[in-house]
Formats: sequence, structure tokens, C-alpha cells
Amino acid sequence: MVWIETPSNPTLRIVDIQAIAEYTHQHGAFLVVDNTFMSPYFQNPLSLGADIAMHSVTKYINGHSDVLMGVAATSNKDLYEQLHYVQNWLGGVPSPFDCYLARRGLMTLEVRMIRHQQNAMAIAEFLVRHPRVEKVYYPGLESHPQHALAKKQQKGFGAMLSFRLQGNMHNVNLFFHHLQVVSLATSLGGAESLVASPVYMSHEHVPVELREKLEITETLVRASIGIETLEDLIEDFEQALDHAY
Repeated sequence: MVWIETPSNPTLRIVDIQAIAEYTHQHGAFLVVDNTFMSPYFQNPLSLGADIAMHSVTKYINGHSDVLMGVAATSNKDLYEQLHYVQNWLGGVPSPFDCYLARRGLMTLEVRMIRHQQNAMAIAEFLVRHPRVEKVYYPGLESHPQHALAKKQQKGFGAMLSFRLQGNMHNVNLFFHHLQVVSLATSLGGAESLVASPVYMSHEHVPVELREKLEITETLVRASIGIETLEDLIEDFEQALDHAY
């Protein structure tokens, strides 16, 4: 089995799904793609040759930060039967109420993802122009080194972005402390905007040498951009950045 995540967390690197699928199949393996960051609305790994598309339903599919659930989708009958067998015997099934909540979220997936992306693109462009921001990681920007690949295999660019601040962790903490609309939390994909410090939160247990190789440094901030009023979000980012220095 080959498992990939694209875009990657937290530096939004893009993996060529079709190329990896062809290589994987040539060697008799199957390909699993974590499609959580894109959601089914913006990317469809199965149509690009993947064997299983995995989603954290907790994130964009549900969209309201009130469900813990995952889904594995496949068009391969043999894989489906194996997964169903394991699920049946291990009892890994969600509750009826969680299914109800996930369905409620799925009904608004399209309109939410459109708004998520509109806000994310505007905030990415704002951050690119800000003098205290050293680098912005967002595939929707033409400056992203894999922008062309993202356009090729995705229908949009999503709402996850990361950026590197000038200074040190003290400046990052001041930025977090002064945010008023955006919250500090590890999760993502909900209607609300969240920021996180990958070094001390989601990627704390990744070895330091590997984090540095992946450009996951103390001053890297990951943001899940929500569907709030754009002007409120930009104003909040701007005033928090002003207070950070």
C-alpha cells in the first residue's frame, strides 16, 4: 500500500496523484489518498487513479466541528469487500446521530467550499503583501511552486494555508494572543477560522531534523480559513500582526 496526502499538512505540498497511482500499480500495490484538505468538492482522487480516497468527515464534509468520523471511498469491489468485512467485525461504525449531522453538513458542502476558498485566497494575498510575513504557502497563489499541478488535478485550492512570520516564537504567541475573531486550535475544516502552531501542536512529535527538512519551523502558522465575513477576518489578522511586533 502507498499512502499520500495532497495537499500536505502543513506546508501544502502537492503530490501528482495520477503519476503516483501509475507507479504504484506497476509494482502491484494500491494507492490511498488522504483527501481531507480538499474535500470531494475540490478533488476526486479515484478519478485520477487512486484506489481509496480517505476523508476525515470531522473536517469539511461535516463542516460544523461537532462530529468525529472518517470515510474510506473506493471503486474497487475487492477492496470494498475487505473494508466492509473489517468494519463489520471490528464494529467501526458511527452512531445514527453522527450520520445525521454529517449528512446535514454534506448538504451545504458546495456553498461552504466556495466561500472557504474565496476567503482563503483573499487572506493569502493579504499575507503576501504584509511586511511581517516571510512566506505564504497556498497552492492558489501563482507563486506556489506547484500551482500548475494543483490546477491540473484539483477543481479549486481549498481553505488551508500556512505562513511564516518574521521574528521568533514570542512574536507568534503575541499574534495568537491578540486574535479576536480567529481561534487557536488544532482542528480544521469548520465554519470558523482557526490557527495553529504545527511545531507545538499537530507536528510536535515529528523529529526535529525532519521538521526542519519540511520547513516546519517555530514561526510557521497554519490557518484553516472559515466562512466568516472576509473584512472581519482580514481586520483581525492585521491587528494581531500589528500587536505581534
